[in-house]
Amino acid sequence: MGPRRPQQSSGLGRRACPGAGVAGNGFHRTTLVALLQTIHAANGTSCSIIWREAGEKERLWVCNPAHPIARGIDRYFEIENVEMYGEPFAVPTPDEIVFISWFEGGEVFRSGCTWKRGNGKIFYFRPGHEAYPIYYNKDVRLVLRNAVRWAASDGTKWIDSCPQISAKNAPEPLEIKGPKIHKEDQAGFR
Repeated sequence: MGPRRPQQSSGLGRRACPGAGVAGNGFHRTTLVALLQTIHAANGTSCSIIWREAGEKERLWVCNPAHPIARGIDRYFEIENVEMYGEPFAVPTPDEIVFISWFEGGEVFRSGCTWKRGNGKIFYFRPGHEAYPIYYNKDVRLVLRNAVRWAASDGTKWIDSCPQISAKNAPEPLEIKGPKIHKEDQAGFR
């Protein structure tokens, strides 16, 4: 299977905001940009980055060792051959930065960022490219497992229901004037 095209990933962003836990991963820069632009469109950011394909070494530093996504990871880990992504990374300010990368060519990048949107948790993790076998790296696999656990629902709800309120329970007296498509106390669309 080849790299995913941006239009295939854009639905993920629409689903992330309402409440499903999500662990986003940079499969390819076009997928990254499409996903993040969808998620952050309301914030007016371009999600642009600089990049280079040179098969250079990346060192990922743990910025927040207490974060559940960093559990079991040493101070840093290295990946021998990667595509470089560099700052500026035009995204909204992350809620947390878990990892920052240094590349052999000298650039740095916020490579593990989290955001919360409604009930949804979003984790962006930079490593990933169709030309390099990054997903076989034990540390990358551990980060992804941790991220899935972190993104899973913790049981707290931001907005979980949209109950129908009867006209007789309105704060002010109310006369029903129009047609109804739902029966009394019937749940609406979810």
